[in-house]
Amino acid sequence: MFVIKNSDTRPQYNLALEEYLCLKSLREGARFFMLWRNEPSIIVGRFQNTLSEINAPFVEERKIHVVRRNSGGGAVYHDLENINYSFIAPDDAGDFNFSFFTRPIITALASLGVNAEVSGRNDIAIDGRKVSGGAQFRRSGDGCASVTLHHGTLLYDTDLETLGQALCPPEDKYKDKAVKSARARVANIKPFLAEPLTAVEFMTRLENEIHARRPATLCAQELVEVESLKTEKYSSWEWNYGASPRFTERKRARFAWGGVEAFLVVDGGKITECSFRGDYFGGGDYAPLLSRVLGCPYTKSGVSAACAGVKTDGAFYGSTAEDIISLLSPEI
Repeated sequence: MFVIKNSDTRPQYNLALEEYLCLKSLREGARFFMLWRNEPSIIVGRFQNTLSEINAPFVEERKIHVVRRNSGGGAVYHDLENINYSFIAPDDAGDFNFSFFTRPIITALASLGVNAEVSGRNDIAIDGRKVSGGAQFRRSGDGCASVTLHHGTLLYDTDLETLGQALCPPEDKYKDKAVKSARARVANIKPFLAEPLTAVEFMTRLENEIHARRPATLCAQELVEVESLKTEKYSSWEWNYGASPRFTERKRARFAWGGVEAFLVVDGGKITECSFRGDYFGGGDYAPLLSRVLGCPYTKSGVSAACAGVKTDGAFYGSTAEDIISLLSPEI
């Protein structure tokens, strides 16, 4: 098994690197192991509605990255005191075997004096408290060949207060068919260690316990390809937000001219339906506004560009385009 040394802390880059290693494994039949850390970030599952998983005002205020990964499962919070591990290997089993990949981690923790155990299908717990969550992604190549990516978090000394606030979206704001994150009692690993270690020291000790490993590096051209994947996919709004499943959102605001509720349907990252209710006055002529809103990207810039200069007085007496932009724009 090749061990990839990776000191980059950009979540977009690290997820791109994982995907590139999957492609490399498909081509070469190689097995890879990698430990890595991210700057403060929320990593959402492949099938989740991003906006319904995050506390958008808090995330924007703290400049927390939000990135979608390829694997399913729930949203997780990363910071530099959280250690991530990745196993990438050719796969012939055809099912999601979590215990095969979590056993080496549990064995490595035991060597450090930590009595951890598998909890549920894909978690690792200490004294009944979750310290690690895992997820898997299978990628197929030509013919029947496929590889499995198994990755997981290891809460080492993570800021659990920030974790709780970042992953706390307003209740009942969104209705969707996306996979909801399971909330669990969590703990950090560091207090359970017999001797204090920094996060980097812990990573080194953990890596040393993974057997049959050989150091490996990517060549310059491969690193260029990883950067390109980072930019084109994992840094894009289309992947991180636009790829969310269809969802509905109710937005409410009160202006000098009255209170209004907007009911939106967002599909493929674009507004596909929009209707209004409230105690405002107006002629009920929503057509000029809807002709601009429907089909526009559900982003602040998208809504702002679509509604700029539109005449809203026919629908909402006394209103301005800026009022409607503030009403319809997402929080992030």
